[in-house]
Amino acid sequence: LIRPAPRPPRARGVPHPPYENPAMSTIAHLINGEIVFRSGRTTAVYNPALGAAIRQVELADASTVQQAIEAAQAAFPAWRNTPPAKRAQVMFRFKQLLEANKDKIAALISEEHGKTLEDALGELQRGIENVEYACGAPELLKGEYNRNVGPAIDSWSDFQPLGVVAGITPFNFPAMVPLWMYPLAIVCGNCFILKPSERDPSSTLLIAELLHEAGLPKGVLNVVNGDKAAVDALIEAPEVKAISFVGSTPIAEYIYREANKHGKRVQALGGAKNHAVVLPDADLDNAVNALMGAAYGSCGERCMAISVVVAVGDQVADALIERLVPKIQALKIGAGTACGLDMGPLVSAAARDKVKGYIDAGVAQGARLVVDGRQRVVPGCEDGYFVGGTLFDQVTPQMSIYQEEIFGPVLCVVRAASLEQAMQLINDHEYGNGTCLFTRDGEAARLFCDEIEVGMVGVNVPLPVPVSYHSFGGWKRSLFGDLHAYGPDGVRFYTKRKTITQRWPQRASHEAAQFAFPSNG
Repeated sequence: LIRPAPRPPRARGVPHPPYENPAMSTIAHLINGEIVFRSGRTTAVYNPALGAAIRQVELADASTVQQAIEAAQAAFPAWRNTPPAKRAQVMFRFKQLLEANKDKIAALISEEHGKTLEDALGELQRGIENVEYACGAPELLKGEYNRNVGPAIDSWSDFQPLGVVAGITPFNFPAMVPLWMYPLAIVCGNCFILKPSERDPSSTLLIAELLHEAGLPKGVLNVVNGDKAAVDALIEAPEVKAISFVGSTPIAEYIYREANKHGKRVQALGGAKNHAVVLPDADLDNAVNALMGAAYGSCGERCMAISVVVAVGDQVADALIERLVPKIQALKIGAGTACGLDMGPLVSAAARDKVKGYIDAGVAQGARLVVDGRQRVVPGCEDGYFVGGTLFDQVTPQMSIYQEEIFGPVLCVVRAASLEQAMQLINDHEYGNGTCLFTRDGEAARLFCDEIEVGMVGVNVPLPVPVSYHSFGGWKRSLFGDLHAYGPDGVRFYTKRKTITQRWPQRASHEAAQFAFPSNG
């Protein structure tokens, strides 16, 4: 291991991660219930508010991934035969530990990702709700039974685990998205390998350690930090039966294509370009407040962020912009580890530069820049990766800021003449993750919900993220695979159906061979 340069002071209230090697300031892997330092290949983990490296994380090579796979394989036979009620008891204890440690977890998320503490706590709470859903394993895994499907013949279906499965998760939700995956996979009887983002791994690893503290047997959950080398190792390993992924569309498509080549079940959630449609009858003040949070919350680094507002009518567009401008200018921006902020920094210098590049492109392509966030500087955090809230008007579908996912605090206003025209814009876009409609008109809302080609729809709800007992996923190039994340689709993804047909004749008899296909006719 390479000893890093001295670190800047840790933000107040941020705990020293128990899995971090204090002498080397290096975050390792969690394999078979133990902290493992193996490869020596590392990358820096930054505090984006300071623009400074604060620790290192090991990057797994193929042999490290294989070690995790072998640990999961060894744990699988006993875990699959553990009664679902006992698996659920582990999740109940896990939920309690997450709630008891929520402030520590949120502080680590904020330190490494940059999002505000309040936003980090909200993320964690949505993850805890998925743990609550997983606590229902005995009910979720109940099979189906029919007696006398034929003469003295009974039939039933079991939902059995796949074996070793894996998840690859993004930087923007280091707590919530892993909790979409492995709690449900584990209560279904699988063993799990998690490859979190190397940009902000500390909260993810702390949460995994809490699950072991809750009584999870060694090897059932393993965490390997890494980059593409670790991803490819998971894709190529024949022992891994399924992969869940959340991230950008190009990577989602790559993982879906390559994992399918290796015979794996795959759900790969990709990018988004989420539109909000505002009708003339909408409550504009409520719509504007909702849009502020949906567009600028988490600095726009959400796949469900609203990045396009389609205003129906120039009067609506002008009124929206008039209300939005002072609120955008008044956004409280700073280091996320402070309380009472609206927005923190972007996750990296590359992300900041990319967002600024999109703003430059929007200006060059003819959009009207109403509020410019490119020069935002936060006192005391001059080296941080900050971009202020940005607003464009007169955006057209031909512009790159309309076509592509910016993943930053940039909101585009597009003007449409009718609801039908607004819906056509959405349906023509390559992404179909989330959308919403602001209106008081029930007929318009029903039309919108029925005809819009998007996987998650809100009516006067700007971020229609499904609750844990539904399922999350988009359409078109926002999802590759047949099943959505968590909820009922998650149970189906992490299990395989086995149907048993059984006959016990009531008396000994010699029956003639039957050559016709069996039926009840």
